[in-house]
Amino acid sequence: MPSFYALVIGASSTIAQAAIQQFEADKDCLGVFAISRSLPNSETATKTQWLESDYSEDSIQQICKSLSAYSGKISKVLICNGILHNDSMMPERKLEEIRASQLEAIFHTNTIIPMLWLSQLLPILQGEQATQVALFSARIGSISDNKTGGWYSYRASKAALNMLIQTSSVEYARRAKNVKLIAFHPGTTDTPLSKPFQRSVPKDKLFTADFVATQLLSIMENVTMDNKAAYLDWNNQPIEW
Repeated sequence: MPSFYALVIGASSTIAQAAIQQFEADKDCLGVFAISRSLPNSETATKTQWLESDYSEDSIQQICKSLSAYSGKISKVLICNGILHNDSMMPERKLEEIRASQLEAIFHTNTIIPMLWLSQLLPILQGEQATQVALFSARIGSISDNKTGGWYSYRASKAALNMLIQTSSVEYARRAKNVKLIAFHPGTTDTPLSKPFQRSVPKDKLFTADFVATQLLSIMENVTMDNKAAYLDWNNQPIEW
């Protein structure tokens, strides 16, 4: 594998942290740019440079401008931003629970922020080196796979993200032929996002962040570079859009 730089956005998430550790250990990785809302209290990593962002349009534009010196050299990108619940909201189980504020908050984090990154990163990712961009989606975002309903905001935000990835892949295929876009379903991972919902998950289906990061980086390394968006799960199995 040729030497490369990695970019991890939403770097404070559990899976992102595991991926950063694996990039740190990879002899071919020259460096990691880690983007998060706040910087870590202490930095022990030797290859990772942390950059703070509030994920506003201005902030994303400024960071991408600062990364322009590495244009054509960043070939592994993880966009890990996502929210399912917080102290004031949980997934809606019935129509009466729908609130505009929740729809807006979930869509902003799960759909709008990743798309802003995807739009601003285009000139940085153009080049000769095969480049993979994995955006954290979810199987629940599959319209054709929806058999149970519920979880309105989260489900719809991921379906919208999938459409934006598909649409972006058409333009990337014209303007950055070296780039492959991947909508990635990590499965149920032992993270704060899934904590309230783990009780019903079989032990062998609750994954560690380390395992998911390993699976994802392997998928990125071996994926077919065909200028088409892929919708894949943690086991490298395609999901119907």
